[in-house]
Amino acid sequence: MIDQLESAFNFHQQAVSLRQARHEILAANIANADTPNYKARDIDFASELKKAVDGTQSASSNAGGGLTLARTSGSHIAGEGPAWRGAGNADLLYRIPDQPSLDGNTVDMDRERTQFADNAVRYQVGLTMLNSRIQGLKNAMQPE
Repeated sequence: MIDQLESAFNFHQQAVSLRQARHEILAANIANADTPNYKARDIDFASELKKAVDGTQSASSNAGGGLTLARTSGSHIAGEGPAWRGAGNADLLYRIPDQPSLDGNTVDMDRERTQFADNAVRYQVGLTMLNSRIQGLKNAMQPE
């Protein structure tokens, strides 16, 4: 019974988790719009969701979250980069700018705002669908 419940919610849970991770990535892009040499990042949502649902990776695991920094000396402090890779261990991709800026920043604010709004709407749809699945199961279990 638990396995059936897990499989009923798995797709929507993975989708919402990846949408949340993508939201953080897009927010970081917007926050760094004026940072010189900042490279805009994103994920390929469809392929990451397929990997998460197929079990290639777990979108809810935080194991190994963050990017590992290279150490050139044994006396350097070990560190990690941003932890949003923990939500799905998604492969972060660089955006190719339509028009590169002089300071090396590749953030296109119009594109980022559009992607951010689209992702927010799709996140809300995912939550609504998950809620309707839960309500449907609750109604099925109610005595008449």
